Amino acid sequence: MTTKRSRSPKTIQTDQVYQLKITLQEIDPPVWRRLLVPSHVTLGELNFILQAAMGWTNSHLHQFTIDEVDYSDPQFELDDAEDEFAVTLAEVATSEGMRFQMLYDFGDSWEHEITVEKILPSESGKRYPVCVAGKRACPPDDCGGICGYEDFLEAIRDPKHEEHDSMLEWIGGAFDPEAFDVEKLNKRLAKNIKEFSSWR
Repeated sequence: MTTKRSRSPKTIQTDQVYQLKITLQEIDPPVWRRLLVPSHVTLGELNFILQAAMGWTNSHLHQFTIDEVDYSDPQFELDDAEDEFAVTLAEVATSEGMRFQMLYDFGDSWEHEITVEKILPSESGKRYPVCVAGKRACPPDDCGGICGYEDFLEAIRDPKHEEHDSMLEWIGGAFDPEAFDVEKLNKRLAKNIKEFSSWR
C-alpha cells in the first residue's frame, strides 16, 4: 500500500538535532542505523527518513508507539492512532535515553527500536538529516518477515537449494546481507526522502 503526502522533512538549520539509533529487532547479527535528525521534524516526516535510511520502500502500513500512544498516517485509518504529522519528534521524545518503537509492514511485522542517544546543538553549515553510522543491509521488502528472511538467505547462499535461482532472480541477481556504505546511503537518503514525501 502506498500513500502520497506533499510534506517533506525540512533539511535546514535547526537549534537541536536528535542522535537516534534505529535497530531492527530479532535479527542477529543486528541491522542498525545511527541518524542525526532535526528536532522539529514530525513523526510523519521521521517515517520518510527511517524508510530511506533503513532501505525499505515505504510500500506498507507503519505505526509508531511512544509511551503507549500509537501514531500513524491518518489516511491509514488505524483505530486509536494519533496523526503522526501533528506532532514533532521534540514533543514526544523529550529526553536522552528514551526508547520508542516503529512497526513497518503489518504482515511481515518489522519491528524497529528507536533510541534517543543524544540531543545535541546543530553544527553551523551542516545539513540534516544524515546517517553517521550503521551495520548491514536491510532485508528486502515482502520477503516474509524474520522467518522468510532466514529462508531467503538460506536459498541464495546454497546453489543447490531448490529456490536458489528464483530467489536470486527476484532480488535482482545478488544480495549481500553484510553490505553497508554510509556515503551511498546518504545519497539515497537525500533522494528518497523527496520521493517518498511526494507520494501524498
